[in-house]
Amino acid sequence: MELTTGAESLSGKLVLVTGGSTGIGRATIKLLLQEGAKVVTCGRNEQELEDAKADFDGEVHSVVADLAEGEDIERLFSEVDEKLGGLDILINNAAIAAESVTDTEYDEILYVVKTNLVAYMACCHYAIPRLKERGQGDIINIGSMSAVDREAGSDIYTATKTGTEGFNHTLRPQLAEDNIRVILIEPGLVGTDMTARNYPPEKQREMQEKHEMLMSEDIAECVRFVLIQPRRCDIFHMRVEPHIQTEE
Repeated sequence: MELTTGAESLSGKLVLVTGGSTGIGRATIKLLLQEGAKVVTCGRNEQELEDAKADFDGEVHSVVADLAEGEDIERLFSEVDEKLGGLDILINNAAIAAESVTDTEYDEILYVVKTNLVAYMACCHYAIPRLKERGQGDIINIGSMSAVDREAGSDIYTATKTGTEGFNHTLRPQLAEDNIRVILIEPGLVGTDMTARNYPPEKQREMQEKHEMLMSEDIAECVRFVLIQPRRCDIFHMRVEPHIQTEE
């Protein structure tokens, strides 16, 4: 058997990216389309999904779905089956910001945990049989350096991202024999809509110019990089931080 030494091709790959209307998800879809992939994505806001289409030059199907709701996750995967006819790659990306339990009501705490953690697990539950049918596949979970930094006042969000890290690391060996790679990417501070309430667009641009903040496109490139590695290669955990760290 002759071994290949080059990169894997993403052309024709069938991909689901959750949370694709803004930020990292949107940048990732744009890059995957340039590589020839076919993509289904979802978001809670129909207008944001429509706006995102201006960036998408390729085959993309958008689904309005709230991943805190189990019925919406089931419907999303029905759309994957109908529009793609299979699945090669799942990118769990959809997440929402949260602060501390001291300032957050129970219903909102539950909603954040369901969106940021339970939905990742549920999407994997539905994706894994579909990946097995293809004979191989990739699951990428977009986490956060919050799982490491654990800043005061961010306990809800940090708990969900720490849970994502533990989930990813324990699922990975379970699926290795099925030739399914389970990959965690943990970005540091990224300029997105999620961070805009603390860092307005003009502040984001200033920090990015100073190399104090990442761009969504930087994380999209990391996603592409881990996906194109030969199947024998498993970059299962990647942490990406701005070059210059600040205390802001």
